This record gives sequence, structure tokens and C-alpha cells, in this order.
Amino acid sequence: MSQPVAIITGANRGLGKETSRQLASLGYKVFVTARKLESAQQTVEDLGSKNLIPAQLDITDADTVGRFVHFVNREAQSVDVLINNAAIHYDTWQNVVDADLETVQQAMDTNVFGAWRMVQALLPLLRQSPKARIVNVSSGAVALHNMGGSTPAYSMSKIALNALTLMLANQLGQEGIPVNAVCPGWVATDMGGTGGRPIEEGAKGIVWAATMDQDGPSGGFFRDGQRIDW
Repeated sequence: MSQPVAIITGANRGLGKETSRQLASLGYKVFVTARKLESAQQTVEDLGSKNLIPAQLDITDADTVGRFVHFVNREAQSVDVLINNAAIHYDTWQNVVDADLETVQQAMDTNVFGAWRMVQALLPLLRQSPKARIVNVSSGAVALHNMGGSTPAYSMSKIALNALTLMLANQLGQEGIPVNAVCPGWVATDMGGTGGRPIEEGAKGIVWAATMDQDGPSGGFFRDGQRIDW
């Protein structure tokens, strides 16, 4: 039986780093990605698992994504799990009325189009796995029923990511590839700030979605393995 393969974007710190650790401990070969190769290498060194492979990846750049996919193709015959975790601009300093639209565009480029680009680029390798799945890390704090006027860049991008999740689930469900969004909750990370719950707990929900049975749910939004409202 071949070793399962997972790819995690934004894996050099926070939830991405902890999710990498947990999946590696379950026996997954994990591609730990970061914009700077040195950051990915440092993360692998910190975690100390032979199941981790560092890789440079800028999900906003098509050429970089192409080189990364070529690298993965050399190292693995297929990809079992894609976790779109990378995100930027939790913009608590602005609201929707006076938002800097360049900041909003940057958030969309990473949080939505970056994830979309990764799905498109890795689909050939995902299709080679009988247990492929995609997990998009989102946030229940910006769900439509909670939508306010703050954090416009982050909120708009995560709502769009949720829509992408539903569209992909509809399309890829025909191929037996589940696609779900996961809210890790308010977690004590660089983005979330202090006071959140332990990062290990937030990552568990991501790992749950990444390792669930193949006949499990698709097109859902989950926190701690429980379905939540969009």
C-alpha cells in the first residue's frame, strides 16, 4: 500500500504547520509549502518528521505553481489530499465603506484565486488517487448569516472561497472527489491573535476533513467535524 500524499498551502506556520505535523504523524507524506523555500525547510526541521517535504510555492503566481506541480509529479504518482490553507489580510483596521480595494484584491488573489489555481493545477494528480479530496480552510466568523461591515477583504474572500467549495463539490462529486470547507474556529495564531483556542484543536478539524471516509459528506461547511451554516 503506497503512502498517502497531502499538500498544504501556507504550511510554514500556524494552522498549516500544525496540520502538517498531525498528518505526518498519521503516516502521510506531506508537502510543506511556503513562499520562501527557507521557511518551508525551517518548518520541516522544526517538526522533525521524515514524512515532510519542503517546497517553495507562491499560489498567486502561475509559473511558480507549475514548477511546484512538476516537483510533486517527480516525488509522487498521485495526490490524495489538497488543503488550501494559505490566507492573508485579516483586515480589522477597515470596513466595507472605506476599504482599500487594492487590499481586497490582494486578499482575493491569495484566498480565492490561489486556491482555485491550486485545484486546477493539481487535478490531474488528484484524479490518480482513489481517495482524493480537497479541503478549503475558511471561517465561520464571515458566514453570510453573520456578515457585518468589518474585515471586508478577508470576509469577501472567504465567502467567495465558500462558493468555490460548493461549485467544486458539485462538479467533482461526479468523479468521487469530496470537497469541503472547514472553519478551525478562533485559534491563537499570528492572524487570529492571542486568546483563541489551542492551535492543535483547530487543526484537528482540518485533519478530520482530510482523512474522512471517501463516502463521507461533500459540499459542506464544518467545524470540529460538525456541519455549520454558510
